[in-house]
Amino acid sequence: MTSEADSDFPSPSERDLPPGRHLLLKEHLMTEIRQSQDQTRAETPGAPAAARRRKPWLRPALVAGAVAASVAAGLFVASPFGGDSAQAAPSKETVAMLKEIAEAAKRSPAPKSVRDDQFTYIKSKVSYSSDEGQEPLHQREIWLSVDGKHTSLLHEPANGHKNERLKPELPLFVTDSNYRNLEKLPTDPVNMLDWLHKVADEENNGKPFVAVGDLTREALMPPEQAAALYLAAAKIPGVELVDDAADAAGRHGVAIAWEDDGARQELIFDKKTKQYLGERTVMTEDRPYAKKGEVTEKTAVLERKVVDEAGERP
Repeated sequence: MTSEADSDFPSPSERDLPPGRHLLLKEHLMTEIRQSQDQTRAETPGAPAAARRRKPWLRPALVAGAVAASVAAGLFVASPFGGDSAQAAPSKETVAMLKEIAEAAKRSPAPKSVRDDQFTYIKSKVSYSSDEGQEPLHQREIWLSVDGKHTSLLHEPANGHKNERLKPELPLFVTDSNYRNLEKLPTDPVNMLDWLHKVADEENNGKPFVAVGDLTREALMPPEQAAALYLAAAKIPGVELVDDAADAAGRHGVAIAWEDDGARQELIFDKKTKQYLGERTVMTEDRPYAKKGEVTEKTAVLERKVVDEAGERP
């Protein structure tokens, strides 16, 4: 039996998902299958929406070295998933914006003297689509264990989760976004890109940009790792710039986006400060569950701090 000490990042499995994330795994897995088959979207029984996670990725991974070489050469990268689709290297404007975002992230002050028994508090506004339509915009608060080993807490009454305790599941998952794990990630973009592809390969998805969103959405990234993450995103084929996008709080910013399976995921940043605001998903093709142009997911991060106890507000 492999102990926790044997590896900081053991091989992933559903059991190893970080607190709360496993509660949506089956629901989103079924959603991905339904989308690929153009079937009507439906909720998976027994999978309550306690903590939102991007849909699991089901396609094979790109080869990091080949992607990096193609991007450096400014070439189109053929899809390894079959068909005639292809994704272009990010434009000069997209790369320039990601460099600005990375520089802003690197300048952001890191929390001081963070203890393992503390929690990352994140308050946000969120709204997601379901088979019943777009849910009302509502507030969500979550307290995530700094080291991933303490019981976290979710407060989202609109979805029936009032101060719900999220017990840790050990050993930690390879992509667990607790602060201690994030401190171990690479601080240079080349190794960060390799890590993103490794995660994509281990989860059998081949979509490293989705991992970028997972690390940005509900986490507190250390400045050096955050800078490396955004510079690595500048080397992912298909990443593009959206000049104007609004988060769930109505704040407008510039978005770093990536399109897949008829939907465009947009990570939104303030145009002046380049700080992360939130995200949205916009349909780029008609589907039985949504029409082209419809915003099916939107979030806005309102506060992100380190606190001493789960349930404590800054």
